[in-house]
Amino acid sequence: MAFGDQPAYLRVADDLRKKIAAGELPPHARLPSQARIREEYGVSDTVALEARKVLMAEGLVEGRSGSGTYVRAQPVPRRVVRGGFHTAGETTPFRQEQADDRITGTWDADSEQERAGREIAGRLGIEVGERVMRTRYVFRSLGEVVMLSTSWEPLALTGRTPVILPEEGPLAGRGVVDRMAALDLVVDNVAEEVGARPGRAEEVLALGGVPGHWVMVTSRTYFAGGRPVETADVVVLAERYRIAYRLPVK
Repeated sequence: MAFGDQPAYLRVADDLRKKIAAGELPPHARLPSQARIREEYGVSDTVALEARKVLMAEGLVEGRSGSGTYVRAQPVPRRVVRGGFHTAGETTPFRQEQADDRITGTWDADSEQERAGREIAGRLGIEVGERVMRTRYVFRSLGEVVMLSTSWEPLALTGRTPVILPEEGPLAGRGVVDRMAALDLVVDNVAEEVGARPGRAEEVLALGGVPGHWVMVTSRTYFAGGRPVETADVVVLAERYRIAYRLPVK
């Protein structure tokens, strides 16, 4: 097989990738062994190994202990619909993260006080070291974990109030908009930024991915009269989801 100027391991990986895409190597099929790759492509063991590493990093194949390397079944991407903030009485923690009314879900949450680091303090417009309530959420749909979220609220706003804990008290589970309204704070704006990064081990495990998978992170902040009242990071597996927005036309 003739090769061009591209590094040998990338050329081998590219050819195997094309075979996977074409169905020549279907889902659950065993990838050619290192010896077979070496023989078929006329490359060294090192090149064959690096080519397999590329495909593993891309999530196209997975190693099975004592068995070999196999082609992964690729999921059909689903949508996580973003739709801004919801008016009082219509929102829950799941609904504020997934605005598609056809999808219902449940969530688990755990809250703990901590001191704000530099990034969170900047997002909330408070001093580094000020106390915040951090809440970690695990969201599920049809029993499957679909997203993770970590939110932070300044205790200067919610401390010593009935809504200090997002999932306890008279407005437990009602979402940011309703809870802030109880403090006479009208949420009137929300800002979001979407980025991608390699998933942390605990995130990928919780989301049902494999090591090396990338995640999409939506960093969201709710505002009331220009004042940040809550900020959060929403995490989904990049290969399984697409972020879709519903935005009003003005």
